[in-house]
Amino acid sequence: MTQPDHVPLQASDRVRPSAILPPPGRWYLDRPAEQNDLAPPTGPRFGATGPDLGYGLKLARRFEDRLELTEGEHRKDVVAGCFACGSRRSASFGRAPVIYDMEWAFSLWGYLGGAPEELIEWRKKMFRGAAEHYWDQREIVDAIKTETLKLSPAQVRERLGSWRDLLIA
Repeated sequence: MTQPDHVPLQASDRVRPSAILPPPGRWYLDRPAEQNDLAPPTGPRFGATGPDLGYGLKLARRFEDRLELTEGEHRKDVVAGCFACGSRRSASFGRAPVIYDMEWAFSLWGYLGGAPEELIEWRKKMFRGAAEHYWDQREIVDAIKTETLKLSPAQVRERLGSWRDLLIA
């Protein structure tokens, strides 16, 4: 607030003029971590975002009573890992999860039946502790080949005998 002229002031009490700064220079997009396009980064452990992925967890839990588990496998781990896989599939299509995404995920890992012994042994190691560890879920999702995401649940069941063509083992 300015001081009226009739009020006596000492020199130290006077309002100082503000420093006039020069206008800023041109700005360039040159920082090392700057994103140059609108697409999110992709790669291992980045995950996939999509609308309403939480609904997929409700859908995944509907399969709990149909799971064919072997000794050492736990329902919570299987549901968490397959939920992550089904969510990735739905996000790759840019939509919310539907029941077929979860059916696809459980079929892909052989939890709805018809899994070869080699797949069962490999998935045991992958899914152990997945309900408690996010990075284990990311590892499960990253083991799926991109081409596999486009298959229907019926096509996945047909190709389960040659599961190495569907997964990165």
